[in-house]
Amino acid sequence: MADTMSSNTTKPINLQTGWPSARLCASTAIFHGAQQVLTSESDAGPAMLYGPRIGHTPLRESLAAWLSTFYAQTRAMGGDGATAISTTTKDRIAISNGASGNLANILQKFADPLYTRAIFLAEPTYFLACPIMEDNGFRGKLRGIPEGGPEHGGLDLAFLRQCLQDTEAETVRIAAESGRVDGPALKTGPSYPKVFKYIIYVVPTFANPSGKTMAEQTRRELVRAAREFDALIISDDVYDYLSWPATRTGDENGTTMALLPSAPPPPPSRLVDIDRGMDGYDEEWGNTLSNGSFSKIIGPGVRVGWADCAPRLAFELGEVGSSSSGGGPAHLSSTFVDKMIRSGELDVHIQKVLIPTYRRRYHVMMECITQLLVPLGVKVESSSLPDKEASTGVAGGFFAYLRLPDDVPHARTVASVALRERGLRIAFGHLFVVAGDTESIARAEGPAGIARCFRLCWAWHEEDELREGVRRLADTLASIRERMSRGEAIQEDAIGVR
Repeated sequence: MADTMSSNTTKPINLQTGWPSARLCASTAIFHGAQQVLTSESDAGPAMLYGPRIGHTPLRESLAAWLSTFYAQTRAMGGDGATAISTTTKDRIAISNGASGNLANILQKFADPLYTRAIFLAEPTYFLACPIMEDNGFRGKLRGIPEGGPEHGGLDLAFLRQCLQDTEAETVRIAAESGRVDGPALKTGPSYPKVFKYIIYVVPTFANPSGKTMAEQTRRELVRAAREFDALIISDDVYDYLSWPATRTGDENGTTMALLPSAPPPPPSRLVDIDRGMDGYDEEWGNTLSNGSFSKIIGPGVRVGWADCAPRLAFELGEVGSSSSGGGPAHLSSTFVDKMIRSGELDVHIQKVLIPTYRRRYHVMMECITQLLVPLGVKVESSSLPDKEASTGVAGGFFAYLRLPDDVPHARTVASVALRERGLRIAFGHLFVVAGDTESIARAEGPAGIARCFRLCWAWHEEDELREGVRRLADTLASIRERMSRGEAIQEDAIGVR
């Protein structure tokens, strides 16, 4: 087996990039929305101005109705009988320039790096969230919370609670010994009416990178912990609209699957909806914020997202300094998106283009993984969401998450060889540790750690490229095993994150 890139693998394949294919972006629908706005005398002028700080009012209205319709399908809550409130209203919506920009705004407005004790992130984590947090003054204050095994329901709550208790006790002790008042130090005065002691960041549905979906009971217990310790849960709910049955339906013909059309399965209850439905809800601030974005369902370049949260939280988020000066984020694009929602074109795009395409790609990738990687000892780590109405599971999002066998090096080494010798880029486990948390790195490199895991994305490439990418990965693993059997050292190059 050749150790260098052969002529038939010269075209690079990137199974790391978590972007939608350009051809799947809703360019026609956004054009129609733009056309409606820019050819209307009453719409065009206001659309070209700064716009309200909290966001384009018609979009806040149409988005609230759109979200309410979608989340009205959510699975019934179990356990203690708490009911998620799936409807939302305009006063709970603040428009953003996307989930990443909104994360920065949330930290600017509601967290104080000298008072907010820590930011907890589900581990493995979406690694590009870490620099946003560090830019806001939280370097050294990021802490990983393992997702844990199936028994933990997507997050090790016992681990989180212990961290919260230990951190709070230490903070109180230091404040008492130093005589310092335990309160916000930088974010004070009327511009900062609420600063949280803790921030918890999660992607609860089809998580990036692990693909896991947090169990409903875990969601409720997480909300309870946030209330107890004055934490704000920021949940990136960006994959909720992209789901399909995890099992194949239709007739199999070689590697081509004729998938029968079906309505997307209902989504799980959002953390923000669970918070509202539980006794003791803080009507003013709440402890949850749903961070949404149109990047995955219209296209990243549209730069429009939203926060769905308690009304006072939404209002204050609109008062962040950059919006006070520059007006509503992504104001012009917001007017186009509003037209897309109202016309129904966005729903058509999701149901007729995105879900069928991603569903086919998902099944192609999983079939290739089963045929080529599983026989080499690779295990599928990501878990689908159980469907209470059927005997199947629910898949969705963008990613497959896999674990290497113990007889090959860490995923970072495998990724280095795959890129150097076969033009294949994959996301490796070390990327997903929590920045600055030495314990997160130690867990990653320990037994059953995430250093042996890697993430593959089915959203960027077409089906043939997905097949070829998995084949190259299988060839890479076989080649590494062969060289190790001869006692050869496996060279690892430094790899960037793009």
